[in-house]
Amino acid sequence: MDDKALRQDVVSELDFDPSLDAASIGVAVEGGVVTLTGHVGSYAEKIAAERAAQRVKGVRAIAQEIVVRYAEDKKTADDQIAERALSIMQWDARIPADDVMVKVQHGWVTLSGAVNWHFQREAAESAVRRLSGVVGVTNEIRVTPKARPEDVRRKIVDALERNAELEADTISVFVQGDKVTLEGKVKARYEREVAERAAWSVPGVTAVEDHLILG
Repeated sequence: MDDKALRQDVVSELDFDPSLDAASIGVAVEGGVVTLTGHVGSYAEKIAAERAAQRVKGVRAIAQEIVVRYAEDKKTADDQIAERALSIMQWDARIPADDVMVKVQHGWVTLSGAVNWHFQREAAESAVRRLSGVVGVTNEIRVTPKARPEDVRRKIVDALERNAELEADTISVFVQGDKVTLEGKVKARYEREVAERAAWSVPGVTAVEDHLILG
């Protein structure tokens, strides 16, 4: 697919996504690399735009340059954002809120602390990025390792073999300490995401390197 056709597909996917207003988003494509520019009304929309572009077949990489722009009367003070972030995490049963710390500076939220599972780290970020006034999130929450590397590898391999969307014999899994490396071939981009989710779902995993090749 050439860059012109790919750009049109990305624009169409952005327009199709009901969770964002794509009117002020610009799209440029060069060599399969998509650059998103312009502005949106919330950080959640910025993430939605990035995910919409990722869904398009043929996209090799994304440069995210969208700016979150709030109207002056809709801006929220940093202390209010911090208070709301702590509150929303307290209400989410997936998040050990007492183990997560929140810092807010000019609307940018930084999360830190330590949790046992990667999904808890992801849930904390997902919860706060929907808050009004947030312009960005830096997730520095650590996942504390609690499993031996050989056990981690076995659980990931088993998960891949159970998944009907993957040909598990084309994927190799390597574990060093708490880092997982995936190598081999998959047929589509979504299969890479499925394999990554399988790796992240094992307790103790703190990093996943995806070296899978589309082919």
